[in-house]
Amino acid sequence: MLRYLTAGESHGKALVVVLEGIPAGLELTVDDVAGELARRRLGYGRGPRMRFEADELTLLGGVRHGRTLGSPIAIEIGNSEWERKWTAEMSPAPGETADPLTRPRPGHADLAGMQKYDFVDARDVLERASARETAARVAAGTVAKVLLRQIGVQIVSHVIQLGPVRADAAVRPGPGDLATVDASEVRCLDADAEQKMIEVIKATAKAGDSLGGVCEVIAYGAPVGLGSHVHWDRKLDALLAQALMSIQAVKGVEIGDGFEVAGRPGSEAHDPISWDADAGAYRRGSSLAGGVEGGISTGEPIIARAAMKPLATLNRPTLKTVDTVTKEETVSFKERTDVTAVPAMGVVAETMMALVLADEVLRKFGGDSVGELVRNVTGFAAQVSAQATGSEAG
Repeated sequence: MLRYLTAGESHGKALVVVLEGIPAGLELTVDDVAGELARRRLGYGRGPRMRFEADELTLLGGVRHGRTLGSPIAIEIGNSEWERKWTAEMSPAPGETADPLTRPRPGHADLAGMQKYDFVDARDVLERASARETAARVAAGTVAKVLLRQIGVQIVSHVIQLGPVRADAAVRPGPGDLATVDASEVRCLDADAEQKMIEVIKATAKAGDSLGGVCEVIAYGAPVGLGSHVHWDRKLDALLAQALMSIQAVKGVEIGDGFEVAGRPGSEAHDPISWDADAGAYRRGSSLAGGVEGGISTGEPIIARAAMKPLATLNRPTLKTVDTVTKEETVSFKERTDVTAVPAMGVVAETMMALVLADEVLRKFGGDSVGELVRNVTGFAAQVSAQATGSEAG
């Protein structure tokens, strides 16, 4: 199965991710990862740090001559600002900072982390709690996305709400629309909503405030049978919810129309099943369940939504807090920040979904090489088709 571990701090020398479990023979290059990391920096409302901190990528292991070896893949993402600004402040050598941060931000990990780990400087917490860590996850998730494409799975995300502005729910990207989504400054396909989102970002930036929102992420082509109803920790929707909720500042996750169907009668809350004689397959007439029933993928598009709260760091600090040294009331400190990171959060959500689905694909189908994995998936598809039609699988 897939295992991955990230290490590094926001302003440290580098982030590193080690990904284990990818089969041998997968074509992979630095450009594949760099392209996804560049997408993570997209979005109207991002701060200047996205331009300053270019991602300096190195494939340290697990890839030879453009193909994976079946061994752990190690990727380093260097911080281009390290030598210019942060070598002393973030040095691993013995010492201490001259200016500890003692005004924790409400809504961030600062104070709880200081209490938990017995720190006196909030930087000991915020450097790891920062969303910069998601760059390492995007790197790992890119490998998962490349693997999933070998069996016909495509993942796309788009912004459906930014601040108070909601997009038309009927406007949803298809598997080939990722470039079109990325061409939007806020990664929203609804042109009217896109312009309103940009306007509200401008107004919020002028006020020195921040905005949250909701992104939708969709996996097309996922096979039936991922996940399981047997154990609580094998349910696919639960795994997806945990992965998406782990993204910094995400406070709500739903699979399909989870929150909306909670207020409907049962007769209007489920996806009707029909038989497609031409395709020789079962179909669902809607996507209310988000492509997952009983913890198992149905073969329909898998749909999840993640809600991100407004960022806790503001360009005009007004959030009340307490200085942890003097205990006097004050306002939280300011770091470089974005007005909103919702468009980028969608890219991170894609990679988190990819890591979950790739793990479940490898759990179900196995394979030490990509060729073996593809053969196993193809054989299972033939079995499903034979079972549905009452014929014998070849």
